[in-house]
Amino acid sequence: MFRRIQESPHILEVAYQAANRLVISFRSWLLPNSWAETLFILVEKMSKGAIFDCRMCGQCVLHHTGMTCPMTCPKNLRNGPCGGVLLNGNCEILPDKACVWVQAWDRSKHMPVYGKDIQQIQIPLNHQLRGTSAWINDQHRQAEMTPKGWEN
Repeated sequence: MFRRIQESPHILEVAYQAANRLVISFRSWLLPNSWAETLFILVEKMSKGAIFDCRMCGQCVLHHTGMTCPMTCPKNLRNGPCGGVLLNGNCEILPDKACVWVQAWDRSKHMPVYGKDIQQIQIPLNHQLRGTSAWINDQHRQAEMTPKGWEN
């Protein structure tokens, strides 16, 4: 039911921008391993889980991937499709489902602010952040999220 919201990526993009501004304004309260992170984890599981089938990787890139979670790819590919996308745009592993990356590409076209970000290479996951709050990680754990050699 909630996943239908994904078909409105521009609305999700606007909601993301508003939420990001709110999170930034409360940055000093939103500390890792705090009561706030516990609350954020619960809210992220409920909201992002229902809408995006969130896997709680702790390093959310929805706004860079057409409001489509790349971690829902059966191969966990974070930087585009594998070579096995079927001619109809479906997944080679789950042929009855659309390829996550085909959906991400299509949805990114409806995102005026972040749509072009789909062309950026995403950093590899730090699996130690699995189960933590992506919002709080964005504010406080950038060093842990960026592996050596991937710094700007």
